[in-house]
Amino acid sequence: MHPPTILTATALLATHASAACSRSALSDATAAYIAWQTAGSPSSTSTLSLSPNLTITENDVSLPLTKSTLSQPIAIDFSRSFYDTVACASFTELASTAKTHPYVIHTHLFFDPTTDTLKLSSVDSVVTDDGDWVFDASGYLKWTKQEKWDAIPEAKRNTRAVIKAAGDAYLDQWGNSSVQVPFATPCARLEGGAYTGERSPTTNSCKMGAFPQPLKVANRRYVIDEEVGAVSIFNGFPWLEKSKPDGATPSSNQIRVEGGLIRYIHEVTVCETKRCGR
Repeated sequence: MHPPTILTATALLATHASAACSRSALSDATAAYIAWQTAGSPSSTSTLSLSPNLTITENDVSLPLTKSTLSQPIAIDFSRSFYDTVACASFTELASTAKTHPYVIHTHLFFDPTTDTLKLSSVDSVVTDDGDWVFDASGYLKWTKQEKWDAIPEAKRNTRAVIKAAGDAYLDQWGNSSVQVPFATPCARLEGGAYTGERSPTTNSCKMGAFPQPLKVANRRYVIDEEVGAVSIFNGFPWLEKSKPDGATPSSNQIRVEGGLIRYIHEVTVCETKRCGR
């Protein structure tokens, strides 16, 4: 079971607008989620309220709380979050370089927009660790810490539509090379732990070569934050798993848009077999 799409959430909020979905409320609730993941259990002092119908999905599989990553304490070295007040949702990236079990985790939190207080209704995560595509938690941590995902001055912010369109264009061009992607110069892509900005820090290094076959990227789920020009797109990445070339693997693309152009891309992708057999 997946969280509501951005269009569904927008429709809900049209009739159930709530002050509970303010940026500050989402920030507080997301901080409580990070504390929960750090401890492996919710704090007794946490103000995070859970919906009785809470769903937890990891790598496109529904799990009980006791079987999820949330039930495991993780020493978090770095986190970055942004907030979607329209969809009543947030996105968080977590990086842990713990020797016992390093992780890079991307998470969508969706909250019930019909209540006066935030109630966490859905946790949807792409959880990557050793053996996943180009996984290197230390490399990921090194590069993400050096980037600036701060607030964009209000007069220079793009609309939700522009931010979403830029993210979709990036994914769409994998299936249609004629799609024009609005890359900035410079542009840097962090894929697993590999960073293109290291090779070409002042140029557009986000462009990718052609895949062996056109890729149709489906099952897209969005969290969008106009204040930081960010969109997170969870999706099913096709072809990559060598043993299942017609299947799709859980993947996340976190994108920063400045002045209508893509400045940063973070990609994490799950593999069923080590490095997807490639």
